[in-house]
Formats: sequence, C-alpha cells, structure tokens
Amino acid sequence: MPRSLSGRNFLKLLDFTTEEIQYLLELSKDFKRLKRTGTPHKYLSGKNIVLLFEKTSTRTRCSFEVAGNDLGMGVTYLDPASSQMGNKESLEDTAKVLGRMFDGIEYRGFDQNIVEDLGRYAGVPVWNGLTTEFHPTQMLADVLTIEENFGRYKGLKMVFMGDARNNVANSLMVVSAKLGINFVACGPKDNMPDEKLVATCREIAKENGCTITLTDDVKEGTKNADVIYTDIWVSMGEAAELWEKRIKLLSPYQVNDEVMANANPEAIFLHCLPSFHDLETSIGREIHEKFGLKEMEVTDKVFRSPQSKVFDEAENRMHTIKAVMYATLK
Repeated sequence: MPRSLSGRNFLKLLDFTTEEIQYLLELSKDFKRLKRTGTPHKYLSGKNIVLLFEKTSTRTRCSFEVAGNDLGMGVTYLDPASSQMGNKESLEDTAKVLGRMFDGIEYRGFDQNIVEDLGRYAGVPVWNGLTTEFHPTQMLADVLTIEENFGRYKGLKMVFMGDARNNVANSLMVVSAKLGINFVACGPKDNMPDEKLVATCREIAKENGCTITLTDDVKEGTKNADVIYTDIWVSMGEAAELWEKRIKLLSPYQVNDEVMANANPEAIFLHCLPSFHDLETSIGREIHEKFGLKEMEVTDKVFRSPQSKVFDEAENRMHTIKAVMYATLK
C-alpha cells in the first residue's frame, strides 16, 4: 500500500510511483464492483468539485460527473464560455477563487503548464482531464481494460499506431514504463515522441523490466503485439487544414485486418475515442467527400470486431476517475 494520495494533484503519471498507480488501479476495480452491484458509495458526501473545460468531451465530462455524483459530491461544469480564466481574470486568480469554493478542480484543455499552474495556486487537488502533452486519466482506464482481458499487464506488448507524438502516445509510453509493459510507438519517423521524454521513459522502463521501441515499420512494430492502440489523425484544437497532410502521412498506419493478423491471436484493439471508422459523423462524411475515405485510423471491421474493447475502455474512464478523485479527496 503506497502512502496516502490525499491532497495530491493528478497532473501526469510521471509524478506517481509504480505502486501508487497500481493502488489507483486496485481502487478502480473496487469501485467498478460497487457500481455493477448497485452498492451505494457516497464516500465524499458534502464535497464539491468543478469541471473546467476549455476543450469539450463526451467521455471525460460524463465520467467526472457520474463519478462525482456516485461519490455524493456536488458537480459544477464550466464550459469555455462560462469561465473568465485568461480573459478577464488571470489563471492564478481563477485558481485561487475556485480553490476557495470547491474541494477539487478538473481541467481539460491545452498546454500542460496551465494545469500545472492550476495545481500550484488552487490549494485543492487538481486533476488533468487532458492537455496537449498528457492524458493520464485515460491511461488508467486503458490499463484496467488490458488487465481485465489478460489477467495481467506486466510483460505484454502494446503498440500505438499513428501520430506517436500526441498526448495519448506520450501517456501510454509513460504508463507502460511505470508498469512493465513493452511499448512500441509505430508511426512516421518525424512523428515520434519528444526525445527527452523517450529517454526518461527508457530509464524508468529499465527499472521495471520492459522496453520502449520507436519504429516506422508496421510489420515489425505490430508483430506479436498483445494490444493495438490508435487515435484520430487530427486532434481537437488542431487546424482542419491538417487533414490532407495527416491522411497522406498516417494512412500506412491504419489499424486493419492485416495489422491485427500480425499481432497475437488474442490481441485486443483499443482507442480513446471518438473514432472515424464509418460515415456516421459530419466530419467523417466531409472527409469522404474530399478524399474518398470511408474509414480512417481504424477500419469499421476491426472497430466492431470481438477484439475491439473500446466501449469497455470508455466505461472504465468512469471507474478510474472515481478512484483518482476518492484517493486525492478522502
């Protein structure tokens, strides 16, 4: 059992030890059992939290709101138009005001420095719902899903396909190093994670008996993989003009039947969502009209296959976020 996480910020997994991350995963399992059995667990009744969103999200908002309500807390949501942070009020002043009114603050938005500064000034726990650099709550859900399917995570091989310099790939590399998972970033050479972060993760990986590999070779990268993971090719907040460039650059790294066949027979597919695997979205139809594509980062066949665990993964956001809030607020 690690030392208490009470009062801690949850900003990036580099701040946490292997034992602390494992504790959060075990706590997540406990909360999932309570939810599934309909057992009340309003352990934080009387507390209040605020969700500060500069980037909208279905899964992150719903996970925090349901988790907060299940724990008995009051939950306030502030969208980009509802906060004066950085506009009429400085980030420091906003953090101090919110910290006087709420017991915890979630932030989802842009630069990692913003959530770090919120954590520095608020005086209450601050949780990172996503920044440009990291997505730590997603990682806990991912690892929980992996463990549910394999009974373990240490020693497995996880491959991220596509733009390996984004926040999801960065965070997957960190959590893999911390938990002994062999991580492979498979994508274009110019879209690899920051060299300094790679070096840091490789040092951590040595301590935990695993490896960090960077490759642009799909066949070699995905060979005998246990987990194939991908993300959309243009992230929220990036210019729409990037689609044409990213499609040309990342199409060779699409997750399809050939990729899954090259992995282990029991391999699973993960995606943080949303996904462009069909034409049932306005952006998907727009891309189809411009470029003729019916699916992008993953084929519809793989997305809907028994190997795809994306909806288990999405549900697990709620349980793992509940664990983070409880551990830091109890």
